[in-house]
Amino acid sequence: MAGVFWHLGNWSTEEPKILGPMDHAFWLGSVIFDGARAIRGTVPDLDLHCRRCVQSALNMRMNPTMTAEEIETLCREGVRRMGPEAELYIRPMFFVRRGLGASQPDPDSTEFILSIYDSPMPAPTGFSAITAPFRRPAPDQAPTDAKASALYPNGARAAAWAREHGYEWAVMLDPDGNVAEFSAANLMMVKNGVVITPKPNGTFLAGITRARIIELLRRAGREVREDIVTPAMLEDADEIFATGNFGKVQPCTRYGTHDMQPGPVAAEARRLYFEFAETARILPKAV
Repeated sequence: MAGVFWHLGNWSTEEPKILGPMDHAFWLGSVIFDGARAIRGTVPDLDLHCRRCVQSALNMRMNPTMTAEEIETLCREGVRRMGPEAELYIRPMFFVRRGLGASQPDPDSTEFILSIYDSPMPAPTGFSAITAPFRRPAPDQAPTDAKASALYPNGARAAAWAREHGYEWAVMLDPDGNVAEFSAANLMMVKNGVVITPKPNGTFLAGITRARIIELLRRAGREVREDIVTPAMLEDADEIFATGNFGKVQPCTRYGTHDMQPGPVAAEARRLYFEFAETARILPKAV
């Protein structure tokens, strides 16, 4: 795929080869990342993604080598290099080179790398989902306050389990058996016109796109509640949809045996989001 990459002060159109088997990030997973989007010249909430990137590094006991503002400047430059019509994934990362002893990462060996690459926006055609038997960890079990790469294999195996059972996405529960999120996105449901989304409890990353959708829907007069969501509530929902950086707003059209059509609230959320995205335009629309 086409992309641009920044590492140690240099831009390249080739992926830098940066790790070896003795590097701490390669061996023991001391890596954090964030994911933002550039959508045909817009960069919605890029500043918030860059701030979260730095905070994730701090929460993982790294010493970030760049500020959020410096990362944002680099991201904007990379987006300009890719052109006004590109649909891009923006992935800033911090990783640790060395360890202190067998397993403790050396925070002073933290490095930064940025990848910006072609990633077309998926169409909002809908997906199927089922609750998987793999749960999100509690905050005392994993670094859930960081967007840590090490957290994602558990979501990946939940998604693989769902596909093996005839579904496209997985719903993951928290340690108490309540709904946390989809395997790679936050979850919202609608009942009688009210939007309900799992209340943050430290077991999942309450995303930037999630927060933006909540704000936009409330501003438009829609009631949005952050509350406990049970699997039984999903079986009786009028709508279920995902919010996340990769697809922004995507409707769920089947949860278990419960069939649904893409609904008006998900459509409203998606429309409001892309209207908001236009306020973050950094490149002119192509003629």
